[in-house]
Amino acid sequence: MPRKKSEKAQVEGAQPEEKETKKKRTSKKKESPETANKPHQSHSHKEKDNKDQKGQGKSREHEDFEPMDAEQAKTLEDSQPVMNIGLVGHVDHGKTTLTEKLTGKWTDTHSEETKRGITIRLGYADVVFRKCPECEGYEQFTTKKTCEKHNVPTRFIRKVSFVDAPGHESLMATMLSGATIMDGAILLVAANEQCPQPQTREHLMALEIAGIRNVVIVQNKIDLVTEERAIRNYNEIKQFLEGTSFENAPIIPVSAQRGVNIDILIKTIEDIMPTPKRDPDAEPLLLVARSFDINKPGTKPEGMKGGILGGAIVRGRLRKGDKIEIRPGMVLEEQNKMTAKPLITTIVSCMTGGKTVDELGPGGSVAIQTTLDPGVVHSDSLTGNLVGLPEKLPKTWYDLKLEVHLLERVVGSHQELKVDPIKMNEILLLNVNGGKTIGAVYDLGKGIARCKLKLPICADPGDKVVISRRVDSRFRLIGYALINE
Repeated sequence: MPRKKSEKAQVEGAQPEEKETKKKRTSKKKESPETANKPHQSHSHKEKDNKDQKGQGKSREHEDFEPMDAEQAKTLEDSQPVMNIGLVGHVDHGKTTLTEKLTGKWTDTHSEETKRGITIRLGYADVVFRKCPECEGYEQFTTKKTCEKHNVPTRFIRKVSFVDAPGHESLMATMLSGATIMDGAILLVAANEQCPQPQTREHLMALEIAGIRNVVIVQNKIDLVTEERAIRNYNEIKQFLEGTSFENAPIIPVSAQRGVNIDILIKTIEDIMPTPKRDPDAEPLLLVARSFDINKPGTKPEGMKGGILGGAIVRGRLRKGDKIEIRPGMVLEEQNKMTAKPLITTIVSCMTGGKTVDELGPGGSVAIQTTLDPGVVHSDSLTGNLVGLPEKLPKTWYDLKLEVHLLERVVGSHQELKVDPIKMNEILLLNVNGGKTIGAVYDLGKGIARCKLKLPICADPGDKVVISRRVDSRFRLIGYALINE
């Protein structure tokens, strides 16, 4: 099916033109593989007059790309990704499949993930967005080095990291941890299920609380539904987004399994997700999202490698050989009192995009190898810690004075439950800077709650804390707070 030159079909209220487009996209007639994998037009809705997304609509479609030699191209492709894009949404709506289609990497590598068929830990994968100099419109955008249509080399646009967050309700705390390092997000909604599902609602609210405004909605699995069901699902999505910060976010119909409309998705990401401005000269700060041991069983002591810390640098630079501090560090109990002891170590090597480099800056996902004992970092035990230069990190908190902002309704529950005020002695789940801890409320005031923490956290005054409360058997999102001195 040839693609029309006009690719910006605005879909409001299922107009006749949209129905015709949908018919071409979602018809369940048997198709040849060639026809089934041809891209289609998108529901692209550009947000206007939204201060939070100011400047996001600058399209890169008409940028002039100067020819570059092979050495320049390799340098750019081996460079650090410039931003993190999260993939969020309800369980089994296709986040990991879409990550694989975009990057070529299946991020569910943990044995339990493979066994259960769901994402449990945050997954990471990098990709280079490219453009074909011969194609027109959306067809220009690809991740392949050679255009399959014209057999010419494609040109580098930019390199990004994708963060694949778990969608299961029991793993909401992991998703909230991942949200702290996301610069933009893709919210996936399955076309073959009613919208919204509980974690679709919960993940959207988490993006709002985290301050992530550049969001693309992907209507996935369009190959599994009829034209009428796809349009009905689209209208459900529009109704769900109404009144939120994302009500004018673009909605792109996609089949991640078949690779349909991936080029349109890349073009939309390029349009609305600008590379964030950061300060590479500030004091470095790395948010730890993963920590692990890379030594295989049976490795001899002389061959052991130090622990790995993975995450994102929000400001400053870290270099090979730097002496760094990890805070809060190791949490110990001494004389019946909880104590956090910061860890001091040295960076042995820096890694990004599967390559070893000498220096890391703000941007996409990175990893550092340290001189830490592997036993200290295993199984994400240092997730939520902050890394920086010695004596330059924020303070460690054992209890928090919180300026509380509660939502009207509990998010993520099948029932529409009103959020009651926080109570004395209530146990809350708190997420801050990628870390999570349990807080026991011991004092209340007007809009203020004081919590004793089960595990200490490292943060600055004014940092945002996401609050969840136990509803039935799960912790559910009920609001956020700011740390007060």
